[in-house]
Amino acid sequence: MKLAMNIPLIRLLVIKDWQLFQKPLAAHVLAGLFALGLLGLARPWAFYLGSLLLIVVLVAGSCFAVSTSLLEERKQQTLAFVMSLPVSPLDFTVAKLAGGLLTFGVPFMVLLLGTVVVILSTPLPDGLLVYSLLIYGHVLLAYCISLAVAMQVQSEGWNIFAMIASNLLVNPLIMLLGQIDAISVPARGEDIVWSLPAVAILSAQLLLSLCTLAFTAWWHGRKAAFY
Repeated sequence: MKLAMNIPLIRLLVIKDWQLFQKPLAAHVLAGLFALGLLGLARPWAFYLGSLLLIVVLVAGSCFAVSTSLLEERKQQTLAFVMSLPVSPLDFTVAKLAGGLLTFGVPFMVLLLGTVVVILSTPLPDGLLVYSLLIYGHVLLAYCISLAVAMQVQSEGWNIFAMIASNLLVNPLIMLLGQIDAISVPARGEDIVWSLPAVAILSAQLLLSLCTLAFTAWWHGRKAAFY
């Protein structure tokens, strides 16, 4: 079966998602930059508040990107309108994956780069960079899982459960990283140390994220109809 995609229509659907959600996402970025400003003060109370706020912003941004791009559209029954367009299930799948990655990815990358700049340009220990990237890796994986579930499962309850469960696992991850000396000890120093456990965890996060998206695209793209 030949898989031909309607690229112009896919582009329009992606642009539509971006235009609808760019203002709320800008608010998420501003909140994240404020959190990074607190981190940059390099004081115990500011670091605690800033790190907590940054994690909340990242998790909220992940949940917002999924809920608005898919769950709200189902409530408003916009799929019926999409089906009236010259779009195939593959086109719709690619558009939703690309739109979701754009609306989540832009704020995610802005805050990720901001975190790198803050750590390397302030009195915070440079070794904290590896620790931070592992947390960002978890947020990315949690988003990919939530997006995959939202595209596959119609139940709003199960979608909310997937978003909450995957993102709340960041707390056990932080505790786990604190128990691994090869990660927690260098995080307090000025040297950026990519230990074997750190490389393994980050590689697993990125690989699982990519596999989740690839499986979702394959699973939905092979369908001959929307249902």
